[in-house]
Amino acid sequence: MRIVCDAYIPFLLEAVRKEWPQVEIIPLKPEEINTSSIRNADILVVRTRTKVDEKLLSGSSVRLVCTATIGFDHIDTAYCEAQGIRWMACPGCNAQAVCDYIEEAIDEVQSTKETTIGIVGVGHVGSLVAQMAERRGMKVLLNDPPKGIGIPLDGIAQKCDIITFHVPIDQTTYHLCDEAFLAKCKPNALIINAARGGVVDEAALLHSGHPFILDTWENEPDIHPEVVKQALRASMHIAGYSVEGKRNATRMCLNEIAEMFGLPQIKIIGSQDHVTTTAQNKNNEPWLAAITHSLKAHPEQFETLRKNYPLR
Repeated sequence: MRIVCDAYIPFLLEAVRKEWPQVEIIPLKPEEINTSSIRNADILVVRTRTKVDEKLLSGSSVRLVCTATIGFDHIDTAYCEAQGIRWMACPGCNAQAVCDYIEEAIDEVQSTKETTIGIVGVGHVGSLVAQMAERRGMKVLLNDPPKGIGIPLDGIAQKCDIITFHVPIDQTTYHLCDEAFLAKCKPNALIINAARGGVVDEAALLHSGHPFILDTWENEPDIHPEVVKQALRASMHIAGYSVEGKRNATRMCLNEIAEMFGLPQIKIIGSQDHVTTTAQNKNNEPWLAAITHSLKAHPEQFETLRKNYPLR
């Protein structure tokens, strides 16, 4: 059995080689994952940087696609299902890490107990953000119509000082935060997007004059320099990057592989190598502010900065 995997997924390679010596695993950079390199693979394990569709999978022997991410908009699930290819994502794997990111962002903009926060999307991440905000004494308003939770989106716009988005990207959420939504917001309402690029209309955001914090961007990794320049805080799609979150995602992928192919379950230990603190850097600068300075200085290095970001 052969696994082709994204080489940047931590803990995966060492776990498979140690616990499943009979399984061949081939780590590749995202740009090396193509029709030729996966042709004889049984299993493909990717991140969001790999588009998994007919163009990639056609003619291959892949029977299972795992993405070590909560989102799966980079997978053509309809094609996979039509071809009998099983697929899975890792919902909730990095929810706490994203929540911690939002709390850090709130800390750095010095919110108060009088702050009203609106949370759009009350799934794994949104629920944790709500608990965190309530613990801090903030007033919390929720919006998640598919789950029957909270108030209408217009109410979030009109009543909230901070609005944070935690929805998947699809036809119903693309540019959910658009010109019309922003026009209804309080003049200085802070917009945060750590969900998916495209949930927020960045052109409308720029013209609105609202302060904003972005971790996810339209057209990643080719992000718009002016949007980066105007951001209050900016990071390179790393809100969910934590040791715990990565370990959870790898564990979930390996569990799926074990179940489908009758292999023994693997307990992932993993090392603490290359772990950083979320508190302050060597210049005594808040963590998210330090990342912001790096990205603003070199927005064209988005992908390089992301690849070299140490797990929190």
